Amino acid sequence: MHKVAALAAVVTMSVGTLTACSGGDYCSELQNYAEAVKNADIKDSGAVDKIRTESGKLSKSAPDDLKDDWKVLKDFLDKAKDANGDQTKLAELAKNEGQKMATASEAIAKQAKDTCKVSIED
Repeated sequence: MHKVAALAAVVTMSVGTLTACSGGDYCSELQNYAEAVKNADIKDSGAVDKIRTESGKLSKSAPDDLKDDWKVLKDFLDKAKDANGDQTKLAELAKNEGQKMATASEAIAKQAKDTCKVSIED
C-alpha cells in the first residue's frame, strides 16, 4: 500500500499545480496539463487517460532537452493506464520505474520554472 502512495506522490510531484506560464505553445500547454492532473487519482483510468493525452501534446512541443523526460512520463502513464487501477500493478510500476519517473519529473519542473516561469507545487 505504501508503494501506491509513493506512486501517487511521484505523479503528484511531477504534475502538480502549474501557474503563471509565458513563453509559447509549450508553456501554454503546460497550463492545460496542469488542469488535467489537478487532483487526479492514478487509480482512475479515465483521469490517467486524460493526463496521457495532455502529456502526448507536451512531448511533441517540448524543448529538445526535455523530450526524453516527457517520453519517460508518457511511458509511465501508459503503463499506469494498462494497470487499470490495480493497486498491485501500480505498486510494481512504482517500484520498477518510480526513480526514473522522479528524475524526469525534476527535469520537467526545473525547466518549467526557469523557462516558462511556472512553479510546480508539491
